[in-house]
Amino acid sequence: MADEIRLAFAHPSERAIATAGEDPRDRISLRDHIVEAEIGAFQAERGTTQRLRFNVVVEVVPMTGTIEDDVDRILSYDRVTEAIAHELAAERLNLLETLAERIAERILLEPQAARTFVRVEKLDRGPGALGVEIMRTRHDFGDHLNALAEELAQEQPHPRVAYLSNDAIAHEGLSAWIDVLAERRAPVILCVGQPDLAVPQTGHTMTQRRIDLLSIEQNGWTLAARDHRCKVVGTRTELDWAMKNGQICVWAPSKMVLDATQGPKVQPRDSVALAAWFAGEMEACELLVIGEDCSEEAGVPMRSLAPGEALFSD
Repeated sequence: MADEIRLAFAHPSERAIATAGEDPRDRISLRDHIVEAEIGAFQAERGTTQRLRFNVVVEVVPMTGTIEDDVDRILSYDRVTEAIAHELAAERLNLLETLAERIAERILLEPQAARTFVRVEKLDRGPGALGVEIMRTRHDFGDHLNALAEELAQEQPHPRVAYLSNDAIAHEGLSAWIDVLAERRAPVILCVGQPDLAVPQTGHTMTQRRIDLLSIEQNGWTLAARDHRCKVVGTRTELDWAMKNGQICVWAPSKMVLDATQGPKVQPRDSVALAAWFAGEMEACELLVIGEDCSEEAGVPMRSLAPGEALFSD
């Protein structure tokens, strides 16, 4: 009995271990994550915020093969904090139970997640912490999880992809263009081509492809040096986070191109065509090509602009 009482108040990670089945599970955890929010059924809780403490454990199905130090192959901790932030922002709730349930459901949308423990506590309603803890599996939500997944797919951001020629990167109006892009509603991802410098030639298709992709990334760092708002990003996980958090990215193509099951049929030196492929992969709302002609097929709306031309007419 004493051990059961101890486990009842232990961190959810200990409860997960104590209730584990025969199949081994990996676990990720979020500890003592504190957020201020308005929540509660009592009149005294309306019109004011209070501190909420979140402790979350997610059991994930063990990976086959090696992780290879690749963030795109694991369940990112950001997904847990994003689930909390999304549900707090969605609407004002009366009950911690409702909040915990919705957070658990959103976490279990992740393909790797099998079971989650969610503990939510109010820290300002008395001398101690008042809270609730739930445990849910994917099975608990049934078909509703599939319906929510379809709904979330429709909510995914559609970025504006802007390809910048080397002349555009060096142009004195670069920061002003980025200002204009940042003011639009769509997230911004910038693409570049190879630098004007000579790229080493290997005479071997596969190695040349890698060198050409790396030369594009070098040019991306050149762009990032000209405007410090631009962050060079190479993984889909980082791109998704950046789009949701208003960060302007410069796409580093090597990882996505080399890992794609249906990769681009164009060569990296065809940089506008590569940007068009990327815009299609990201389901972009538009591809702007600044400083070069665009005759490529991207599956998204495309516009070609001269460096001195206004990006938008409104």
